[in-house]
Amino acid sequence: MCAALVGGMDRLKRDYMNEAKKNGVKLKCFTGKERKISGTLGNVDFVVLFTNKVSHKARKDVLTALRGKDIPVIQRHSCGISSLREVLDEATA
Repeated sequence: MCAALVGGMDRLKRDYMNEAKKNGVKLKCFTGKERKISGTLGNVDFVVLFTNKVSHKARKDVLTALRGKDIPVIQRHSCGISSLREVLDEATA
């Protein structure tokens, strides 16, 4: 299973990836500061969007890229490891 994380904190990137790995999920991390996220998403099973640490432009870019595809977008306001853990438990169950 592969997922994309958009938003979050740069310093927690390694922790996000380790937590996803524990749940058997390969995680692509984007901090939201990249110019075009939509072109680099690739084939993902779901997208996690941390709304408090992502620009409006990046959020809109991701949602526009996923429109018409059957890929769930899970949005959370907080960007901690525990929030990601809850989302992964929810998505992999």
